[in-house]
Amino acid sequence: MIKYRFQVWRILVILFFIQTFMPLHIYADPGLPIVKDDGPITIEVFPQRHQLVVYLDQIPYKSFPVAVGNPSTPTPVGEYIVTYKGKNWGPSFGSRWIGLNVPWGTYGIHGTNKPYSIGQHASHGCIRMRNRDVEKLYDLIPVGTKVTIFGHVLGEANQGPRLISEGDVGADVQLVQNRLQSAGYFHGQCDGRFKSSTTIALKKFQRQNGLIPNGVVTPKVYEKFGLLE
Repeated sequence: MIKYRFQVWRILVILFFIQTFMPLHIYADPGLPIVKDDGPITIEVFPQRHQLVVYLDQIPYKSFPVAVGNPSTPTPVGEYIVTYKGKNWGPSFGSRWIGLNVPWGTYGIHGTNKPYSIGQHASHGCIRMRNRDVEKLYDLIPVGTKVTIFGHVLGEANQGPRLISEGDVGADVQLVQNRLQSAGYFHGQCDGRFKSSTTIALKKFQRQNGLIPNGVVTPKVYEKFGLLE
């Protein structure tokens, strides 16, 4: 009898331990995938393919079609991190907003009220997704997730670089500022924002290099910078 009571007590202790310290293994819905949390989640965006890929432990986990910036307002190329997540920013942003730390403006991954634009160069620089897709992504990634956007700073070879002037922003503006600074013409912050200080530096560069000092970065200016052949 004593041995029987001991066995019952032992079973009860084991059950209590399992239910208290291992609840997920008992009550997890078998119909839901369990995503590993022991490795980093990263995102890569391929504008020319209109594709966003989520990686889990450096292995492709999910892929979504997207819309990206048009040639005059390109999606910023580079490496960023997710700094903010929000819901219902307005119809144009769909049901979710995932903000990125792009230094020269407000850019992010968001939904859309124009699902027909997915698969096109149609945005003002942000990455558009179908609402159902961005909701999945929103739930999957945490703030701090690394986002890499591939491409050339000056645009794709079949398009050529855009003409930029005061008021424009982007990685190409930052590149021009860096070149002007290296040549001793620009002494401000290379922040990707084309302001009056950049215009003044550019006009001085144009005058001293036999170009029309109009403050516009043209193919001739790109050539003088050594960025085009």
